[in-house]
Amino acid sequence: MGVPLATWPMVFDQPRIAVLVTKVLKIVIAVKEWEQRDELITSTSIETVLRKLMDSPEGNEVRNSMVELGEKVRQSVAVDGDSKRDMDSFIAQISRS
Repeated sequence: MGVPLATWPMVFDQPRIAVLVTKVLKIVIAVKEWEQRDELITSTSIETVLRKLMDSPEGNEVRNSMVELGEKVRQSVAVDGDSKRDMDSFIAQISRS
């Protein structure tokens, strides 16, 4: 199984990254949304999210999504993967200059 994660965006690019990992990739559960940034976070809120991550259908979905993403990343960086081909192409391109 994948490693469950929680997000708590505070500043700079974190709100955008939080949207990417919670809503698009679905590999994280939010402790607190950016819109609630001025509110105090309680230990109960953190506990609720951690329990959700560890023992709920939503937590299982997050772990399964993390496993799937991990497999895609491993395939991408493998010898014949997309990232490897792109990096080789980039190096060939800049080496010609």
